[in-house]
Amino acid sequence: MATAIRETYEPADVRKLLRFRQEAGQIWLGEQRMLLLHADYLKGLREELLATLGRERTHGLLFRMGFASGESDARLVRDLLPDAPITEIMRLGPAIHGLEGQVVGTVPFLECDIEKGSFFAESHWLSSWEDEAQLSVHGHSDEAACYSQTGYASGYITALMGKLVVFKELQCLSQGHDECQIIGRPAEEWGENDPWVNLLQPDDVDTEITRLQEQVEVLRERLKKPAQQGNLVGISHRFMDALQMCERAAPSTVTVLLLGETGVGKEMFARWIHDNSPRREKPFVAVNCGAIPNELVEAELFGVEEGAYTGAKGARPGRFERAAGGTIFLDELGELSLSAQVKLLRVLQEGEVERLGGTKTIKVDVRVVAATNVDLPEAIADKTFRADLYYRLNSFPVEIAPLRQRRADIPPLVDMLVERFSKLHGKSISGITDLAMNALLTYDWPGNIRELENTIVRSILLADTGGEIEVDHLGLPFRSTARNDDVLGNDGFLRNDEAGGGDYSAEILSRFGSLEAIEKALIDHALEASDGNVSASARLLGLSRPQLDYRLKSRRD
Repeated sequence: MATAIRETYEPADVRKLLRFRQEAGQIWLGEQRMLLLHADYLKGLREELLATLGRERTHGLLFRMGFASGESDARLVRDLLPDAPITEIMRLGPAIHGLEGQVVGTVPFLECDIEKGSFFAESHWLSSWEDEAQLSVHGHSDEAACYSQTGYASGYITALMGKLVVFKELQCLSQGHDECQIIGRPAEEWGENDPWVNLLQPDDVDTEITRLQEQVEVLRERLKKPAQQGNLVGISHRFMDALQMCERAAPSTVTVLLLGETGVGKEMFARWIHDNSPRREKPFVAVNCGAIPNELVEAELFGVEEGAYTGAKGARPGRFERAAGGTIFLDELGELSLSAQVKLLRVLQEGEVERLGGTKTIKVDVRVVAATNVDLPEAIADKTFRADLYYRLNSFPVEIAPLRQRRADIPPLVDMLVERFSKLHGKSISGITDLAMNALLTYDWPGNIRELENTIVRSILLADTGGEIEVDHLGLPFRSTARNDDVLGNDGFLRNDEAGGGDYSAEILSRFGSLEAIEKALIDHALEASDGNVSASARLLGLSRPQLDYRLKSRRD
């Protein structure tokens, strides 16, 4: 059989398998005992393993641990759903993995034929705890970091297929990707010498422990990547691609056109280009073209002579003259009027300016970096932007991706912003909670880094001195703060707590069947809680004593 899984598919509600027995200090998933551990505990264990065993052996050990967990969960689901199709059970794997707090997974494609022993699956992951551990301690890595989770997927499918299936992680959030991607195939298709297949072979640690300890420091240095490049902060592939383009342009005099949405940090990239160019000791002049009235553009950019217009009491150099020998950054270039575009084009082509009211030209040696969030080809088609100016500026375009497309940059950006704004506002903040960071990672950031900055400033002001930034301090839209969580009911089961208040109507109706039965259950509960005191029971139910007496009499009749 071959089955393609839709990304919108909703798996069975495996949450009902999870039960808490607080009086016994036990948590159960079906008949398997579970443990609720701090992520910092596992993070610390992971770091100890890396320090002691090195990356390669730690990968193997955690992969095998995850493999055993996946096998166990697969057996659990098969026992609970003996009549379910095998593909239905496979679909439950990511749901259980998510329930255990490991990772959020989707399976966009799966094909399997148990009789023939064929299998292929692709899965995408978000919110991996192993990625969070990697990024928080080491930053960006050249290697995938979801060791135990790929092992879990391999063990889960292996138990269902009856033959060894191995999942490989092809891309990882720790490497700067927007999400993790894993691919699963039977082990023989990968080959017997494949390094991922060999992860299932235990190592003889004792024979090489001394050599590994000598390599630990080297390994740590290799894993630690600087998350900050000058004043630019980021580790994602989209960020690094833009940075590499700027690195190539910086030593030259080429005009750079920075493209991207409002708030992505185009001015920071422009400053980085200047700071890493031969002009770094000369001025950097930033101009917001969209903020200059059309009638003042010529005077602001090119200068003015005394008496050129009413109120011009003295000669004044323009921005191009002030940037002589250095760099001028023309932000929001797409907002310039057509007449201002004509004047700017002449300056760019001739390398000289003429002050308003002046009669002589002034040579200027200025490197130009421009930026816009306007679709310039579309503006040309709409005749709001000159094609000749576009071709003059577009010699070296660099696209700065929005923050929602480079989520791996959020943790290092947050760390930098918390440190910066804590000092600015004179307030000590110890960090940010895991739930708050998760909210930041899952929010789409329409205002990009500018919105993130404002959010962090607000959070610092609201947080307790010496405390952590919590999710409620962020003030993000409701959907980003994970309020539709599951809470523990009095019967030991998790229930949805939408909007902070559990709506159990459907479950109550299915359990009691009628309004009369629900009323009886509520009255009995109130009487039991009040030790039979009718007046106290009435107060609990929001009734008067006569109203409750009437209901009790009706039951007796």
